[in-house]
Amino acid sequence: MKLFKSLLLAAAFGAITLASPALAQDKGPVGIAMPTKTSERWIDDGNNVVKQLQAKGYATDLQYADDDIPNQLAQIENMLTKGDKVLVIASIDGTTLADVLKEAAAKGVKVIAYDRLIRNSENVDYYATFDNFQVGVLQAQSLESGLGLKDGKGPFNIELFGGSPDDNNAFFFYNGAMSVLQPYIDSGKLVVQSKQAGMDKVGTLRWDGSLAQSRMDNLLSAFYTDKKVDAVLSPYDGLSRGIIASLKAAGYGSGDKPMPFISGQDAEVASVKAIIAGDQYSTIYKDTRQLAKVSVDMVDAVLSGGKPEINDTKSYDNGKKVVPTYLLKPVLVTKDNWKQVLVDGGYYKEDQLK
Repeated sequence: MKLFKSLLLAAAFGAITLASPALAQDKGPVGIAMPTKTSERWIDDGNNVVKQLQAKGYATDLQYADDDIPNQLAQIENMLTKGDKVLVIASIDGTTLADVLKEAAAKGVKVIAYDRLIRNSENVDYYATFDNFQVGVLQAQSLESGLGLKDGKGPFNIELFGGSPDDNNAFFFYNGAMSVLQPYIDSGKLVVQSKQAGMDKVGTLRWDGSLAQSRMDNLLSAFYTDKKVDAVLSPYDGLSRGIIASLKAAGYGSGDKPMPFISGQDAEVASVKAIIAGDQYSTIYKDTRQLAKVSVDMVDAVLSGGKPEINDTKSYDNGKKVVPTYLLKPVLVTKDNWKQVLVDGGYYKEDQLK
């Protein structure tokens, strides 16, 4: 009898032991839809979200869509078919997901927009991002500082670049920057020789650096044969590198044509190196580890029946609803503070930036 009881206990203990992995598997899976691997920041985002979710015991389903909208739609459909419990989506085009998100809502799947707002859908539950208007403000303030505009210097020639018109963030970046730059343009301290302004004229589809390079080539040949560019508003490092390539091909960075003051965003390795070398003036650092943490905490709260922490209930109207949002703070990086912010902060090792 004792032996029988021992066997029963052992069997029960074995069942519990065997059940533990199954219980862990019940946490998730969480679908993570990222737009592209062509930008190192999205690779970091995907890795950080996966790492932090798995540390909390969640199964993960990470997909990259190669900047192909039908591909991303198919990936999200597949996530729903596989039974993913929550979707974390960094959209390619924030206006194309309404139908698939209806399917998600019908299945009770919550949706977290990751860094890019998903538009025209009432089925976006939460949004995790940086203060994107402030990103633009910081970019413009760096140009303001570099040129000495606050000290009354000028006039200077500036050209304006915007991000992808299908990315809601691009408008926040541009409007934030213009809140600083427009008064100088109005007063004549800044002159846009091309007269090209507004996202309909300066937007760069899919954040494509080669498009930015081509447009800069055209601007230089059309408007700067007898003038020089003093500053370029660029909302993203990948565009900045294209702009720099165009300027260098036109002789900037040598002799009597110094490199203009050029902004950027995402603190990508190649652009931090360009800042250290003096080719790019500034970038905006957005700690993807922190954005991942906020998003993972949202997932955890949603799946445990709690309420995610949010700090903005007014700014992000997607055309159907104001999406509850958590905003993180962006940080300006220049030649003066790159080491302190990026290396001492543990985001990069110094050897990566040499």
